[in-house]
Amino acid sequence: ACEQVGLILFQLRASDLPSALGERTLLQQLIEREQQLLGLAVLLRVEDHDPPEVVRSGLALVTALPGPVLCSSHAPLRASRRQLVSVAVPRLRAEERVEVLREILGADAAAAESDPGLGGAGLLTEVAHHFQLSRAGLMAACQVVHSSGAAPASALWDACRAQARPHLDELARRIEPRLSFDDLVLPEPQLRQLRQLVAHQRKQVMVYSRWGMAHHSQRGLGVTALLVGQSGTGKTLAAEALAHELRQDLYHIDLSQIVSKYIGETEKNLRRVFDAAEEAGAVLLFDEADALFGKRSEVKDSHDRYANIEVSYLLQRMEAYQGVTLLTSNLRSALDSAFLRRIRFIVQFPFPDAAQRVELWQRAFPAATPTQGLSIEKLARLSVTGGQIRNIALGAAFLAAASDQPVSMQHILEAAKSEYEKIERPLCEPEIRGWV
Repeated sequence: ACEQVGLILFQLRASDLPSALGERTLLQQLIEREQQLLGLAVLLRVEDHDPPEVVRSGLALVTALPGPVLCSSHAPLRASRRQLVSVAVPRLRAEERVEVLREILGADAAAAESDPGLGGAGLLTEVAHHFQLSRAGLMAACQVVHSSGAAPASALWDACRAQARPHLDELARRIEPRLSFDDLVLPEPQLRQLRQLVAHQRKQVMVYSRWGMAHHSQRGLGVTALLVGQSGTGKTLAAEALAHELRQDLYHIDLSQIVSKYIGETEKNLRRVFDAAEEAGAVLLFDEADALFGKRSEVKDSHDRYANIEVSYLLQRMEAYQGVTLLTSNLRSALDSAFLRRIRFIVQFPFPDAAQRVELWQRAFPAATPTQGLSIEKLARLSVTGGQIRNIALGAAFLAAASDQPVSMQHILEAAKSEYEKIERPLCEPEIRGWV
């Protein structure tokens, strides 16, 4: 816009402005001089995480200037000295991102379009729908592909995935998904539900865009799943396997960092997470979700009212988010029924039975771990979850390493006693009969 009218654009970040009044006054005088000499327009950049006092200070400075002033921010701004005209700048639509990719890739675009992609709709189309990157982000991803020398069909998805990470890395903890469905020990009905979830995410372009299932409403397009089961039954491992299967990043959302005692801050934090996630197309994992998504309380005071508003806002963002949102909870009954109504999949993780515990113990020790005289059938008599089996196996390995011996039933017995003491459960004699 400034180029069209012959102005030089001078950019200021609100967070960089001096806090001392004398320094701000001097800066204002210097900018006014440059406006008169060079013909400047001033752009104030307000970031979403800037504190309110920083935003107010920046607006006070630039709106006192005599020349053209522009502000960029996530939400509309209000100034006391000058009237600000709001102009909404939406993200590029998926069709526009396809055109941008064709333009940047040039001759390589044909190869990317002919690749069927993960969902069969074409790699270029799927990348454009999944990653809501700006033109600059798409250009950076394509530059990575060109510099690596790899074919766009094999590298474009991962390049866009890496390009979209930085914003979300600041807000959540990324978990590198290393497990696949083959690593999960679950009954067939649960595995079938997880595979259906993968299909719902992969086929979004085909069902929503080509078959027109999203034309009437943009609500409920995201894939939301509730993983229910007691601790150690494999909920987080299943989340890893889902992200691995989808070739997407998995981010663990720390609710202690999201929920704020200050009114309006929780919604702001959630908005930042979902905005960054939409760009990255990531899998979001809200662990122990009943802390935030529990039954809404009766409104007795302003705190109850704002707590309910936070839940409602989260439900709206989850419905609009076209990625995968995973919620884990130990008790299904602890969650609000209105919230459960918006969940597409509810996967119950049962306590492992004897056959499943046999399989878990068979996988507990890698091939490189020296073992001696282990009886998997006897170990499976321990009434424990997969997570507890992992803890016992790891404890036994350290006990064996400390005595320079292979892992034996005696080491596992000692580790099992420690684990049972930790969970405050008695180790019954029938569980360990005949071990040593």
